[in-house]
Formats: sequence, C-alpha cells, structure tokens
Amino acid sequence: MYFIIIIGSMLASLIVGQILKSRFKRYSKIPLMTGLSGKQVAERMLRENNIHDVRVVSVPGRLTDHYNPADRTVNLSPDVYDGHSIAAAAVAAHECGHAVQHAQGYAWLQFRSAMVPIQQFSGTVINAVFIGMFFIGNIVFNVIPFDIVLLTIIACYSVFFLFSLVTLPVEFDASNRALVWLKTSRVATEEEKDKAYDALKWAATTYVVAALSALAMLLYWVMIFMGRRD
Repeated sequence: MYFIIIIGSMLASLIVGQILKSRFKRYSKIPLMTGLSGKQVAERMLRENNIHDVRVVSVPGRLTDHYNPADRTVNLSPDVYDGHSIAAAAVAAHECGHAVQHAQGYAWLQFRSAMVPIQQFSGTVINAVFIGMFFIGNIVFNVIPFDIVLLTIIACYSVFFLFSLVTLPVEFDASNRALVWLKTSRVATEEEKDKAYDALKWAATTYVVAALSALAMLLYWVMIFMGRRD
C-alpha cells in the first residue's frame, strides 16, 4: 500500500506537471498584445496596488518564480522576467498577487508563513525517523516503542497535510487577484485573460495533487497505527 500511494502520487504529479509545462510552453509563444515584459507587468501591478517597497528581481531556473515575504521580493525566472508572452504576464501577476496578499495582511498567507518553520522541522524529524528505521530499526525500537515512532510519523504528516491544505487558498486567491487585475488594468484582452486562466489553473492543480498525496500518506500511517491498536 505504501508503494502504491508513493507511485500513484508520483504519477499524478508527473502527469499534471507535464500538462502544466505544455500549457506554459504553448502560451509562452503567444505575445501579449500590450507588449509588456513580465518585469513590467509585475512592476505595474505592484504600483497600481500602492506597493512601493517590493522589488522585482530575476532568479535562475525554469518555473522558479515565487514571492519572498522575508525580503519583499517578487522573484521571476528569466523566461518570465524578460518574456513578453501571455504566460510571462500570468506568472508575474500571480506572484504579485502574493505581494498584494502580504500588503493587505491576508490571513491564509500569514498562517502559511507561520507554518514554514514547523513544516521544515517536521521534514527534518521524519527524515531522521525513516533513516533510523531503515538502518538501525531494531536498535531504535528497543529504545523507543514502535507506537511512539508511528505517532511521530503521523504528527509530521499531519503538518505536511495542513501546510499543503493552507497553501490551496493562498495560491487560488493569488491567481484570482492576478486575473482580475490583468483584465481591469487592460494589460490583457479577454481572450488573453482566458489563456492566462488556463495556465494558472494547471499551476494550481499541482498544489491540489500535493495536498491529496499528503492526505493519502497521513491516512496510510493512521491506518497502520489503528491496526496495531486493534
């Protein structure tokens, strides 16, 4: 069952990831009628939302775009930063959507930011648990009861699932803000906005898959624990 869940999650992520890449590849070839670059779209959206303390910078890689609330930067990959396509505009506006959330004190973003260190700590703990179980399992179980090990794993996966669940409204809301702004600011036409929606929809689907995968793993370990209690 464990390997079925792992393989199923990997296949779902792979399929959605391939669709996402194909959508962005398609819309990266369609120029924005306004001719704005991703950098210009981002700077304009920030300015029109009265945000003047966030920088738009270029970072290496593909699909590495993100907003960093710690140093207040909108980080865009080169294809987005320098791109003049519908895909570049959609991604740039989406990341600025997170900056707007931050500026307005969007509760779900604040909750997710507060969970980051907890999620990172849980990742460290569960890696240590699995390494210990794999290499020195008998020694571990002589020192720590197996039920305690299982509860630790369940606690970590609960954090992973909660973090992925909280991420969903944050990402969907950022996309909605981006799409509304692209239309009202006339940066994109109605047809271009529809294409931007298609691209962002598949980007959001990757987070849905991640949440379902985290839930599946959590339920798997809960069932093991409940089976031992019976």
